[in-house]
Amino acid sequence: MQLELRESTPWWLSLSAPVLAIILSLLLASLLIVWAGESVLSAFHMMAVGAFGTTFALTETLSRAIPLTLTGLCAAIAFRARFFNIGAEGQLYCGAMAATLVGTGLVDLPAPLMIPLLFAAGALAGGFALLLPWYLKSRLSVDEVVTTLLLNFVILLLVSYALEGPLRDPMSLGWPQAAPILDNGVLPALVARTRLHAGVYVAIMAALLLWLVLRYSAFGFSVKALGFNSSAAEHAGISPARTLFWVAMFSGALAGMAGVSEVAGLKGYLTLDLSPGFGYTGIAVAMLANLHPLGVILSAVFLAGISVGADSMGRALDIPSYIADIMVASAVLSVLIGLMLARYRIRR
Repeated sequence: MQLELRESTPWWLSLSAPVLAIILSLLLASLLIVWAGESVLSAFHMMAVGAFGTTFALTETLSRAIPLTLTGLCAAIAFRARFFNIGAEGQLYCGAMAATLVGTGLVDLPAPLMIPLLFAAGALAGGFALLLPWYLKSRLSVDEVVTTLLLNFVILLLVSYALEGPLRDPMSLGWPQAAPILDNGVLPALVARTRLHAGVYVAIMAALLLWLVLRYSAFGFSVKALGFNSSAAEHAGISPARTLFWVAMFSGALAGMAGVSEVAGLKGYLTLDLSPGFGYTGIAVAMLANLHPLGVILSAVFLAGISVGADSMGRALDIPSYIADIMVASAVLSVLIGLMLARYRIRR
């Protein structure tokens, strides 16, 4: 048995990979639910109700999907250019820290100016966090997977130092947290008495703009060419180093914006547990969407629904909520296998 590269991949075959991945992940979760001694239908019903069944549940799912969408877009544009950015978690915290520095008293502007300024500061901080991995890859051929992954821990240690020192809120009663964002920098809530905020508009606009850029601009063509074959792209006049620079800046900026949405929209202040792993889950979001910016929105809502719904399922039926993690992991593995079979055919 051997794999043979297809000359062309039918659209239906590429589209079926994420669908089959979701089905396989649900089947695997069903086996675990049966093993736990509960009804599969009851468990999935409680998961669906807990994620989408009420206004509160739906808003919780959408608020969880905001940072997942932005970190998914971060991974999508980087992976399209074969720049494997595993550092979205650290870039998210860079964006959150920049928003904290600007939004806690450095400047005091009306909300229509303050909120865009916070996102701009977070985007710049997230983009600058990728400059070192970009330089090491483009100039010294150092693997960006290693550098971006290790930078996550460096950045988290810097955030921990800042929260214990210069950024520590004197009113926090000893708790390691920063001062709260000024009221005119807080993202407005969209539904009363829920945590859903205006960051959802930012995430949707970012996905639409990224799709337009990748599909209709010369830069998008350069990213696509670099992802297919960097040597051929360079031979055609595309500079890999320059293209990867802008890919790194856009990728880090999107992750930084995710940090701003959390610190200015959800919590209101920076803490070390701001993200439960949004940067890493964003990779799963991007892979499940086959690196398509618009598909990232649906993928983020789906994975956010699994996470929120699994908590409800666990409380109602006493089923471990870790089944949600298994569903996410199996979905990503299934997508990778499906995409491989969509690109290659098996020959005997």
